[in-house]
Amino acid sequence: MPKPDCIELPDVEPIPILHEDRSVLAIDKPRGWMLVPFSWQKTKRNLQAAIVSSIAAGDFWARSRGLSFLRFVHRLDAETTGVMLFAKSQGAVESYSELFQSRRMEKGYLAVVVGTPKQVEWTCRLKLAPNSKRIGRMEVDTRNGKQAETHFRVLQARATTSLVEARPFTGRTHQIRVHLAASGNPVVGDELYGHSPHRMKLGLRAVQLAYTDPFTRRRVEICAPVEVFCREYGFDIPGG
Repeated sequence: MPKPDCIELPDVEPIPILHEDRSVLAIDKPRGWMLVPFSWQKTKRNLQAAIVSSIAAGDFWARSRGLSFLRFVHRLDAETTGVMLFAKSQGAVESYSELFQSRRMEKGYLAVVVGTPKQVEWTCRLKLAPNSKRIGRMEVDTRNGKQAETHFRVLQARATTSLVEARPFTGRTHQIRVHLAASGNPVVGDELYGHSPHRMKLGLRAVQLAYTDPFTRRRVEICAPVEVFCREYGFDIPGG
């Protein structure tokens, strides 16, 4: 019997597997799941805990792969969807974490923003730091903040919103969201850094990871589908 092409957790829609090899497994993360340690029990939507429990229960998607270990090596915000990478061993966690920390992991996102950016293409290098007055929120801090860099390119513009490609070169918390808000074009549905008319969903999707496999030295590119995301916000498929 072939291995399932998705992670099947109780009471949720199957989570598509986008890529798999001997070291890692990449999924198309749905909205609403937090990426926090297994021991963090303040939410029932802890994706790491759900996966660990499913593996321990011997669920078929994991058993068919002989999986005994799977751990995230980077984070996406709870409401951000798209490419999410998990390692199949502690050694792989360390090796792939190093790719992110050393900025050798190429990351691509699509963001739906409010309004039309003043420039078609630009790079934001505003430093970021935790907001001392609001826990869980970041802010621009030119004096004490950490280096942050994101390249943006407008792909399509509509009457009130635009579709923007974002390529972060650093990995600060909420980096894309804060940099876009600072530009005057917050992500649609961003309740922390913008405004959320009609309770729209956060318009941010991780669509690409690309890297050189630390074990095989081969080039790997993992992409998430964009059709549903683009149509949800009224945009054409980029390059389509």
